[in-house]
Amino acid sequence: MKILTFSSIFPNNVRPNFGVFTKQRVKPIGSLPGVELRVVAPVPYFPPLKLGAWYGYSQVAREEVIEGLPVSHPRYLMIPKIATGWHGPMMARSLRPFFEQMRERFDFDLIDTHYVYPDGYAAVEIGAALGKPVTVTALGSDINVLREMPSVRPQLERTLSGAAALIGVSQALTRSMRELGAAPEKLHAIPNGVDARRFHPVARAEARARTGTGPGRVLLSVAHPTENKGFHRLIGALRALRKLGDYEDVTVAIVGEGIFRKELEGLIASTGLGDRVRLAGERSHEELPFWYASADLSCIFSTLEGWPNVVLESLACGTPVLGTPVGGIPEILGDPGVGALVQGDDLALASGIAAALDRSWDRPAIARFAEARSWDRAGASLHGLFTSILARERVPA
Repeated sequence: MKILTFSSIFPNNVRPNFGVFTKQRVKPIGSLPGVELRVVAPVPYFPPLKLGAWYGYSQVAREEVIEGLPVSHPRYLMIPKIATGWHGPMMARSLRPFFEQMRERFDFDLIDTHYVYPDGYAAVEIGAALGKPVTVTALGSDINVLREMPSVRPQLERTLSGAAALIGVSQALTRSMRELGAAPEKLHAIPNGVDARRFHPVARAEARARTGTGPGRVLLSVAHPTENKGFHRLIGALRALRKLGDYEDVTVAIVGEGIFRKELEGLIASTGLGDRVRLAGERSHEELPFWYASADLSCIFSTLEGWPNVVLESLACGTPVLGTPVGGIPEILGDPGVGALVQGDDLALASGIAAALDRSWDRPAIARFAEARSWDRAGASLHGLFTSILARERVPA
């Protein structure tokens, strides 16, 4: 079985932490007997001119090996922030010659795509031209956000119709794809996993020393700061927490870097919480276990989600999670022994935080719960799906 994984959300030499979950999802498949797997992770074309953040794209290697996976980074044309409805067709047209050349040296059986648009659209178009089946995995915003864009919705529907199989990283995403017209028999929910060798319990004293965390109780939130991640709700809840009793020792640590940081800084200043909220910026995956282990509670108050990997990462480190009931969060936190769900205004969120902080959690049991949900399990499910698709393709008409 020769699998060609295709996704623009994948690590590279310039951004080694970008799309790590895609790498983790496909890596176990490549290690299975009888499987050859290569990755095509395209980046937008940009000339080698030091003009803003886009310059980094010009520095991405054309070919590299990442943890044993051969990865190609072909370029494609894209006009950022405008003409979103054309991003898929432009990607397909730009990359078809590369796929044709790739087929000459690696005659792949199936294109395994991650992110519905523009990646999935391009893969379905190229797969049809080359006579190769295509699987498309929905991650979250590619369905939750893009479905609301009139210029993109027809392309989404075309992608869902043309794929051999549609995979959601949560049951919620498969339901959303069905609402967009996807055939029920094509839909498969295969959640992400967690690397328990990297994310595991660490002694609290050691973790706090590594992260520079002071005394008191700590609420942790890990994500790229965007509006839908709900950091503003967490800060509002922290302010409301003062009304509920003796919680003056509680602080918040936010790990991640993104476009919403300036708004967060302004909000923190306006609420007078500068001494109680720490913006720790982006941290490597090697550092993250210490941040999870140093916290009393992880909070994810998102308004939209696919399958937030940070939930399982926190649990694997033994730290309970308090989350809003969106996307795949309720699917992960179905066991009341590992976390809880909360929703409502600032005071309601604060009440949920207070209840979670006052509760005695079995942190070793939480870690064991997450450890059972490995990436290997996800890889085995994907391999089984690919096997059935290829068997179906080879049946004589």
